[in-house]
Amino acid sequence: MKSRSFNTVEISRSALENNYRALERRTKGETAIMAMVKADAYGHGMLEAVEVFRASGCTVFGVAEMREAEILRQAGVSEDIFVTIGFACTDAELFFQHRLIPVIYDIGSAQSLADRAVAHGTTIGVHIKVDTGMGRLGILPEESIAFMEAVEKMAGLQIAGIMSHFPESDNPVSPSTLNGLRIFRGVCTELKKRYRTVCHIANSGAVLNFPDTHCDMVRAGIALYGYHPAGAESGGEEVGLVPAMSFSSRVLQVKNLPAGSGISYGHTFKTKTDTKIAVIPVGYEDGYRRSLSNKGCVLVRGEYAPVVGRVCMNMCMVDVSRIEAVQPGDEVVLLGSQNEKRITADDLAVKGDTISYEILCNLGNSNNRQYIA
Repeated sequence: MKSRSFNTVEISRSALENNYRALERRTKGETAIMAMVKADAYGHGMLEAVEVFRASGCTVFGVAEMREAEILRQAGVSEDIFVTIGFACTDAELFFQHRLIPVIYDIGSAQSLADRAVAHGTTIGVHIKVDTGMGRLGILPEESIAFMEAVEKMAGLQIAGIMSHFPESDNPVSPSTLNGLRIFRGVCTELKKRYRTVCHIANSGAVLNFPDTHCDMVRAGIALYGYHPAGAESGGEEVGLVPAMSFSSRVLQVKNLPAGSGISYGHTFKTKTDTKIAVIPVGYEDGYRRSLSNKGCVLVRGEYAPVVGRVCMNMCMVDVSRIEAVQPGDEVVLLGSQNEKRITADDLAVKGDTISYEILCNLGNSNNRQYIA
């Protein structure tokens, strides 16, 4: 007999499909979509998310690290898989073993792939990453031609694509996005004179806000899971995005405390009047951030109940004084809807001083996940 956890993360397959379709409409069905499923699909479960996106017509997937790509191949995923943040040169052989697409930005990685390609008597297509303003991975634009020429001379390598990334595309009027696109287009124009390549730079924000950036392919991440990268005020619902994750628990205990009672570690909250407290078996071990102490809220019996006191490792307390008949075993919604009220990852992000991405990853990867239609 298996034990049951108090806490459950539910992932809606129909919401995932809906979001993929919404992005298809945004790209007018004319541009390939790379579904980013790194970080266990932003906490939604990589294998299950890939299954939904494949059924929706997706043929290209992106992960961050080699281990994620290996998991997908071992699960029988046959579509194109990009490894986007690089790899140890000693792992170059795995690109041939698993038929993966490498992203490169240094000569050492290129050479390691070339050596293995020659050993196999084959050729591998590589995508080159250019830094057009992110200040993160990628060769600088002014170095791109020399880098590509060096790669071109390596036996066994074929330049199959060029990519970059936007730092501010969640802002529909960001000057850096337009400037980055201008730089990227310049590099792509020169590249396409020499090679048959795929150019891609648009992340979720660019897909939603800057149609001119879609190029040959887009890389969608957070939008696939129902959220606009700009957060709660962005109009994600207008695009047709539906959050796919919800998180619920149960009331462990209900107690009445008199005025002046301290709640949780440090007594950062003290009751001002007689207060009814419900104890919930959710804490920062479960991905519910400690920064939500005295700031977060949950839904109990269809009403909002504020988190009071510090969030503990495995528990938190909420004030249910204004909610009638709360008792142990009642459902508690920490993310999602109950009756007509709801709490989103954007709501938790604002109160916890973070972003929806982190909320979803933390909750999804820290709890038992169940999948619903």
